[in-house]
Amino acid sequence: MKPATAAKKLDVYLPATPAEFREGSITRAELAALQADPPEWLKTLRAEGPHPKNLVAAKLGVSNSALVRNGITEALTTAQINDLLAEMPEWLAAERATQVEVRREERRVKSLHEDRRRDREEAENPEA
Repeated sequence: MKPATAAKKLDVYLPATPAEFREGSITRAELAALQADPPEWLKTLRAEGPHPKNLVAAKLGVSNSALVRNGITEALTTAQINDLLAEMPEWLAAERATQVEVRREERRVKSLHEDRRRDREEAENPEA
């Protein structure tokens, strides 16, 4: 597979990986080996970053779009993420609150759909 695909599967930022990882192709067996017994560079990269945007967003508790809206377009290190969380700028607090509301609404809609599905099944099988 392509290095970009392998980096996604490993949750690492491709430009921060070693040249030999970026320049070759990775077999499924090699990927499995990296996941099972990560080398030091992979452990360090996962712990310290820089992290890909999806992980930055998850660690900050916001969406990828929220990062872009607020000018964060580059990968961030763990230290930078921790600094943002400690500072809690106004935009981050607002985006986190929005994300909480979005998740709450998603749960409400999912529950509503499950209730409707259950009602349909009961109507179709009244003896069950």
